[in-house]
Amino acid sequence: MPAFVKRTVEGTSGALSESAAVKFTFNGWAKYDNWHFDNAIAHTVSPQTGWNIIEAKFDKRHVVLEGGAIDVNGMGTLLTTEECLLDPQVQVRNPGMTKADMEQALKDNLGVTNVLWLGKGIAGDDTHGHVDDLCRFVNPTTVVLVQEDTPYDANYRALQENRERLEGMHLENGSKIDIIPLPMPEPLVFDGMRLPASYANFYVCNHAVLVPTFNDENDRTALGILSELFTDRPVIGIHAVDLVWGLGTLHCLTHEEPA
Repeated sequence: MPAFVKRTVEGTSGALSESAAVKFTFNGWAKYDNWHFDNAIAHTVSPQTGWNIIEAKFDKRHVVLEGGAIDVNGMGTLLTTEECLLDPQVQVRNPGMTKADMEQALKDNLGVTNVLWLGKGIAGDDTHGHVDDLCRFVNPTTVVLVQEDTPYDANYRALQENRERLEGMHLENGSKIDIIPLPMPEPLVFDGMRLPASYANFYVCNHAVLVPTFNDENDRTALGILSELFTDRPVIGIHAVDLVWGLGTLHCLTHEEPA
């Protein structure tokens, strides 16, 4: 599915604002081979939806990016991780592209002006570092950042480092970011494999915020935190233990589309 942006175009009566569909290339998270039909979805459905597809490119090459790899505040700031987009050896999406190249590609294709790089994603993440399990904007100036309080947990050190990074970062206007900690559920393991269970994988829709829950004592805490942040719509917990066996939950399953 494409990413949707707003842009200004010149019309017969002056400047107009319109939505545009920006299609990044999908390659199975640079891990799986059966991705070709998925990569064709945007062009397949565009005749029915009326989308005008814009191919995301940098220096004449197609740019690989998944929706879960980024999060934006709608004002010019974008969050992502080095593990997902810059690792030179594991699940390499865009071979040969430097950090500066990727930042420019994000700016050129999404209209953002400020790219913030966190380090690693959470343990068990099959995508190798998607930010939608880690840190999400809840309004233009505030993020929730998952935290792990158990020092021996696999997530502890990486999440501490990400918080330290965020504390030194700024938004597109130079202001500091309000950081709200979001707990992690107890580790979920299936067939010996850690699963990427995270309350940060919520989905914001028109009339609700859908939050994955895991039959965990922190479910109520996470829902309470998000309810205080999203005051204009109800926050609804969705049992996601079965979903996370597929290595993703609610945000991984969805994609926003403008009216």
